[in-house]
Amino acid sequence: MVSLLVLLVLAVHYIILRNVLQFDVYVAVYDGLVSSLLLCTAIWGIVLLIRAYPTSAVIYPYALLVALMISVAATTAEWELLKWWIGATNAPYKIWLHHALPIRFLVIWIVNSWMATNSALRKNIVSLDTRFQQQADASALLKEAELFKLRQQLQPHFLYNSLNSISALIMIEPNKAQEMIGKLSDFLRSSVKRESEDTMPIEEELIYLSSYLAIESVRFGDRLQVHFEKEYTDDARIPPFLMQPIIENAIKFGLYGKTGTVDIFIHIFLDGPMLEITITNPYDANTSPPKGTGFGLEGIQRRLWLLYARLDLLETKKDEQYFTTILKIPQHHVQSHTDR
Repeated sequence: MVSLLVLLVLAVHYIILRNVLQFDVYVAVYDGLVSSLLLCTAIWGIVLLIRAYPTSAVIYPYALLVALMISVAATTAEWELLKWWIGATNAPYKIWLHHALPIRFLVIWIVNSWMATNSALRKNIVSLDTRFQQQADASALLKEAELFKLRQQLQPHFLYNSLNSISALIMIEPNKAQEMIGKLSDFLRSSVKRESEDTMPIEEELIYLSSYLAIESVRFGDRLQVHFEKEYTDDARIPPFLMQPIIENAIKFGLYGKTGTVDIFIHIFLDGPMLEITITNPYDANTSPPKGTGFGLEGIQRRLWLLYARLDLLETKKDEQYFTTILKIPQHHVQSHTDR
């Protein structure tokens, strides 16, 4: 762009001095060279001064002031150089140079103001891009930290109940307590391997849940019956550690206050771009089960918001007999089961 500006200045000066005012080639060429070189020097100085200006300060008034000051200095230098170099031996040129001085200043000031404004705008854009990237990075780190915290809450939440059950079984049924410790060890080992995953195939999640349900079956024996109904494709995915606290709540609320067999129904199906999981457990509105740790559904809702920025992915329904939790997971990469 600067090279084009130099050529334009040379061309304009040559046309005006040579073809319009009929000065000789020497005068036209040297006048154009001096003007273009000083203009380039002025632009270079403007760019350096704007780059050195603090980003946090208001920059546009400063840029215009710099353009004005450098324009005055460039016009004065141009006047003195041309008067000494050409005007000393060419009286008509010196007279014309004197009369053309205001127009030269105006042109130099307009060009410098445009360059100063453009440089200031670019500096602001770079500054805004940097701030935006910093905020985006900070937001991503905060999101990851909160997701990690929510995932970590799951282990103490479940571990607390399991250790209580092991403690109760040690004295009365030591074999079951030993079996439960082994299953708990396997379960926690598989949990560690899943920490780095954002999403995983639903089948892997169900294998993980089977380890969890094996532990619960030791706690509750034949009283707990979990029934799965599956209608989805192999590429359906789900964030890890999302279903377990829902099933844990279903077990806690379903078995509380009951002595017989309790059936929990889990229906997983693909509805277009959404994997929908419905978990239904018996519910008695007249009983009040003990309060939990507060992780439960609130933690799941928060995780879904952080992952998908949506508040409509978790829903609960209840009547006199059943409590139903509906979990929806967006599947942008799969087709519905009925479409295949």
